Parts: sequence; C-alpha cells; structure tokens
Amino acid sequence: MAKKFIMIIDDDPDFVDATKNLLESKGFTVNTAPSSEDGLKIISKNVPDLLLLDVMMTKRDEGFEFSRKLSKDEKLSKIPIIMITGIRKEMNLPFGFEADKEWLPVKAVLEKPVKPEQLLSEIGKIIK
Repeated sequence: MAKKFIMIIDDDPDFVDATKNLLESKGFTVNTAPSSEDGLKIISKNVPDLLLLDVMMTKRDEGFEFSRKLSKDEKLSKIPIIMITGIRKEMNLPFGFEADKEWLPVKAVLEKPVKPEQLLSEIGKIIK
C-alpha cells in the first residue's frame, strides 16, 4: 500500500519541522511550503491525501482565502484540510473557528500549540 501524502503549508519553521518529523515517524510522506502560493505549485502537480494549513502567513487571512480557493477548484476541492492556527490567541479573539462549507471549507480547525496526539487523532479520522 502506498504511503499517504500530507502537505503542510505553514510559515512557522519550528512547527513545520516538528510536525514533519512526527508525521514521517508515523509512516506518512510529507512535503512543506511556507506560503499558499508555494504550496499551490506543489499540490497542483502532486495532490495530497491531506493538507495541514495555517491561517496567518504572508497575510493575516491567507489560509482562509486559500481554503476557499481550493474548494472552487475541480481537481483540488477534494483535498481534506485541517486548519491549524494561532490566530485566536494572536488577535485575542474571544471565539474560535469551526468548519463551514462556504466560509471555512475544512474538515477541522485546531489551535496552536497542537498536541501531537490531538493532531494524529484528527488525521486518523480523515485518512483511513
């Protein structure tokens, strides 16, 4: 059976390195990109089984915009997305975010810092 491919799009090198190491230790193939623009180049050629996506990168809402862009693309709309963000803490928001078909077309939203077991649990719900 082929290894499952997970793409991480996040501009935090510490988070990316730790998450990549964790996922590779569990047998996943992992690729990374620091921006949605760079990530799009990769996933357009090699569609992942799952995308881990940050919200705030070059722009504060880059992840939100990117998830909506993917949802409108025939080929890429089938990629399940787990959004991982620290935006609530960073912007001192009194509320969280939940997946929404139109506004936030993702499978799950996790708050940074994400516990490894929580991340693996969410991934396990999506990737069989």
